[in-house]
Amino acid sequence: MTEQNRVYADYGLVSIIMPTYNAYDHVSASIDSIMAQEYSNWELLITDDCSTDDTMAILSEYAKKDTRIKIFKNNINKGAGEARNKAIKEAQGRFIAFCDSDDLWKPEKLSTQLHFMASKGIDICYSSYLECDENGNNLNIVIAKKQVTYRDIIKNDYIGFLTLIYDTTKIGKIFMPTLRKRQDWAMKILLLKKCPQAYGITDTLAYYIIRKDSLSRNKFNLVKYNIQVYRTVLHYNRIKSLIMFLFVFMPNYFFKKLRIKIANQ
Repeated sequence: MTEQNRVYADYGLVSIIMPTYNAYDHVSASIDSIMAQEYSNWELLITDDCSTDDTMAILSEYAKKDTRIKIFKNNINKGAGEARNKAIKEAQGRFIAFCDSDDLWKPEKLSTQLHFMASKGIDICYSSYLECDENGNNLNIVIAKKQVTYRDIIKNDYIGFLTLIYDTTKIGKIFMPTLRKRQDWAMKILLLKKCPQAYGITDTLAYYIIRKDSLSRNKFNLVKYNIQVYRTVLHYNRIKSLIMFLFVFMPNYFFKKLRIKIANQ
């Protein structure tokens, strides 16, 4: 298939799920990166999780400019998982993809992944991505593993959520567990429980922005919420959850970080 056919082939509607909360400073860039996609058969479903700034004003302006953008709102703050679930419920697309309000996509993201999925008969796809700071400086490249299985994903999260796309005709809609944190990893566990293998593309197709205000919380959340995933999603008891975290998750986490460091030397 030629490059032109890859770009303009219509594989079906893609529903892009985006939660927002006080995203006034950065949501425009995220939406612009979606509107710049080479692949045009998409809908963007944004659920605002009761923002207290002017996020809704920005979202309303975009919805007026492009009918593919659909806005929903939570009356009380429920967390990103609940916000995404509201959008997933309303999604009409064959494919579901995820882009948070400070993520950025390269223009070729959807066309590259959809062509890869169609040509290989794949139901779940992800890609490499770049980690950047708030000023847009590249920090690291995170290289996608060629394959991730269910056995892999319960050991650690090996799939960048901002690159994930799956085919609902094969898997159905998967909703997020209602956890305040790490619900994205929990959802990937549920996805790979239904479809035992996901496939990665080594091309870097997105930018993950690391914000200063999230760094200090991550260390604590790594313990509390990862154990919670084992308990509530996999239904492990407290002792087994702790053992999994200490002796399975953490070694794989450090190996993953070492792999990123080596790739960026």
